[in-house]
Amino acid sequence: MTLAEQIELACLMEATARKPGNVHPGARFDDLCYDDFVRAAASLGPCLERSHRDGHSLGETILKAVEATRFITESNANLGIILLLAPLTMVPNGTALHDGVRDVLRSTTVRDAELVYEAIRLARPGGLGKVDDQDVSAKPTATLRDVMHLAADRDAIAKQYVADFEHVEVSAAGMHGRWMGLQLHEQQRAIWPAAPPAGPPLPQWEDLVIRMGCDLMAQHPDTLIARKCDDKVAAQAAEFAGDVVGQGWPLQPAGWTAYQKLDAWLRADGHRRNPGTTADLIAACLFWAIREGYIQPPPKAEVLDHARQIAAGN
Repeated sequence: MTLAEQIELACLMEATARKPGNVHPGARFDDLCYDDFVRAAASLGPCLERSHRDGHSLGETILKAVEATRFITESNANLGIILLLAPLTMVPNGTALHDGVRDVLRSTTVRDAELVYEAIRLARPGGLGKVDDQDVSAKPTATLRDVMHLAADRDAIAKQYVADFEHVEVSAAGMHGRWMGLQLHEQQRAIWPAAPPAGPPLPQWEDLVIRMGCDLMAQHPDTLIARKCDDKVAAQAAEFAGDVVGQGWPLQPAGWTAYQKLDAWLRADGHRRNPGTTADLIAACLFWAIREGYIQPPPKAEVLDHARQIAAGN
């Protein structure tokens, strides 16, 4: 599988799985739909692969990827994903992500920060806010890693730049155990609910993505929710997400009740509780797991066929 194919598949798996509160083939926002993510994924893979091949800097890579996305959709479909995947895709072939991403992050420059600021202004993400030091509306005077350090306490994506993608690496490694468990206990599917609340039975990879999303949100309250609402709301979302797994989803009816409760609650209030940062982190975790061979992902055609079934309500 090429680098572009790995990137696109990770993005498609994340966008297609019916994660609570997020856009998927059966749920959209007023300004964003599933097709936006499909087009963005198709554009992002080749773009990041070209940057990898041509040796672009991190700032150049991020700006070019945002420009490519803005060319095909007016919505901010994947800024967070770009910020997370770009450093990972710069790791040389044959080098473990754990080792390579450290070198990428420690070599960032002020010019990288300038280009990333330009990319962020172009993407116009929601819930950005304003800060006194190194605000994105001004010209940065520190390296990209240093300005990310200033935002790390309020943005989980920035925190990955400071912590060498620790959360992503740990979650991706955890996917391996979960994936093997699904393979070894296929017979348990016979006692699962015949269908989730809004569509066809869960394929194993969708189970994996949804569970990872709930686990991530429970362990690390979504920082987009915190910025758009407040820390208390983000903590409540984390509690509800923990209930989904704690109540035995997807094996137990109580787990499905908790899943439906979380999904409805996140979609209320004009989607202000959208766990967008968690979704971005999931895409990075999936790419890490695919690249390092932790999981055997489904073919792209299988993911898109599942998306069509969800959209059709089958």
